[in-house]
Amino acid sequence: PQQTVQVGGVLAEVETSGEAAGASVPAASEPQAGSTDSPSEKSSSEPPAASGAGGSPENVRPILMPQASNTMEEGILVAWKVSEGDTIEVGQVICEVETDKATVEYESPEAGRIARLLLKENEAAPIKEPIALLADNDADVEAYLATRDTGAPATATAGAAASSAGEAPASEAPGAAATAAVSAPATRTAGGRVKASPAARKLASERGLDLAAIGQGSGPGGRILSSDVARAKVGAPAAADGQIQRYPMPKMRRAIGLNLQRSKQTIPHFYLSATVDAAALVDYYRARKPQTGCTINDCIVLATGRTMAEFPAVRSQIVEDEILEYPHANIGIAVGVEHGLVVPVVRNVDTLSLDQLASEAKRVVENARMGKLDNVGQGNFTITNLGMFGVEAFSAIINPPESGILAVGAARESVIVEDGAIRAARVMTLTISTDHRIVDGVIAAKFIGRLKEFLEHPDTLLG
Repeated sequence: PQQTVQVGGVLAEVETSGEAAGASVPAASEPQAGSTDSPSEKSSSEPPAASGAGGSPENVRPILMPQASNTMEEGILVAWKVSEGDTIEVGQVICEVETDKATVEYESPEAGRIARLLLKENEAAPIKEPIALLADNDADVEAYLATRDTGAPATATAGAAASSAGEAPASEAPGAAATAAVSAPATRTAGGRVKASPAARKLASERGLDLAAIGQGSGPGGRILSSDVARAKVGAPAAADGQIQRYPMPKMRRAIGLNLQRSKQTIPHFYLSATVDAAALVDYYRARKPQTGCTINDCIVLATGRTMAEFPAVRSQIVEDEILEYPHANIGIAVGVEHGLVVPVVRNVDTLSLDQLASEAKRVVENARMGKLDNVGQGNFTITNLGMFGVEAFSAIINPPESGILAVGAARESVIVEDGAIRAARVMTLTISTDHRIVDGVIAAKFIGRLKEFLEHPDTLLG
């Protein structure tokens, strides 16, 4: 029968060679290969050494560090939303985790009592390692921890790393920490990304500061905080003329590269372009901007959502050998950030009004620029717009596992030939990239044709 197993859970147990068929697998408290004692030599009344006083590790359910992307190797626990002793439900946000691309809210896959939080805020852990334990009593937790190789959580924390390096805790001698931050180089992750909080990244971007030039931060493990950025001076010295700078590829750039490389290699991309008479769209946007605060991109996102409501294949994902058809249009909006781009998702676009969409799009985009991604993994289509840079047309790479991506060019002045007459016009070129495994040429052609109709007649179709 089919069963569901949590990521990181046990799928099967394999016997080593030489074991008798049908022999039971030793419990965690029993000696393993190489032990000088056998289970039969131990007193049956003697409690297992690995168990806590009266506790049972089988009653503990660990919550693991999530893998929010295919390239994520570790996560930083930014903030807990729960405390030890709290009772949580499935889907409840329990913490914020900083990944290789942004900060995301982590919804609990389990329900129960939070018996132990294994990470402190701003500490890191590899993916699929326990970050919290669910249990009804603390004796079970102690028994569970005793079964682990080190007798404690196996996650190496930033605080422990700092202690082993001889660094003083952040709470001690704040003046000395600030001085050290100026003289020491910036701390980087294994992937080369400067360690900094989302707020620090946002402030550095606003001030035009290079995080690497700020030096080591005053946060845990040398992490740069917004207060470090505030103290930094604008105008860090540039490299000498003609000198080549060499530095590790930022972790975000590496993650983006691997993800898109995998997309191009494994997804059969199919491209279609259409040129839209955008005069009515521009007028529609200008008339509604004072009331809704919308952008022209919001109007395009809304029209795309309305179109997706009519094409189930376009609001779908492909996950391994399954097609996941969503009931609504969940559209990702590509946002440029330091070292790359991220794609927060606006859910249920086809059900929103223009003012609702404008408000929600603004919220998720601002969060993304601060390092927090909304609705990660729930998108079924993405829109990327380079029109503001004067780009007339381009083809984009699909963000897996979504069905496609729409590339939007600039609304530019041109001429249109209509009924043999030439007239001045404002046009916009759209290029759709679709996954040919689920969206074939006919569906893509009908989709972009219907989208063009929405954009050229926004008053009657968008409302």
